[in-house]
Amino acid sequence: MNTNTSGGKFLIFVLVTLAVLVAYGVLNAPDKRSGGDKIGDAINELPNGIDKAARQLENRTPGDKLNDAAKDIGDDLKKATNQE
Repeated sequence: MNTNTSGGKFLIFVLVTLAVLVAYGVLNAPDKRSGGDKIGDAINELPNGIDKAARQLENRTPGDKLNDAAKDIGDDLKKATNQE
């Protein structure tokens, strides 16, 4: 299969564009948890800190949650290597 043709390049472009649109939709999906679910999640996060528990009460997209998880990992690495 030769992807050097304009048809092959167009197909690759369409597939990449579709993948980007799906990822964007998934990462920006609304938070569908009920109030009780949010409170339960906050209670479960209390041992990890009040700030992390408070985050659970907010309406946050999966993208927001992913960003917070990445920041938490960075903070944990700094603490582990004593670079605060």
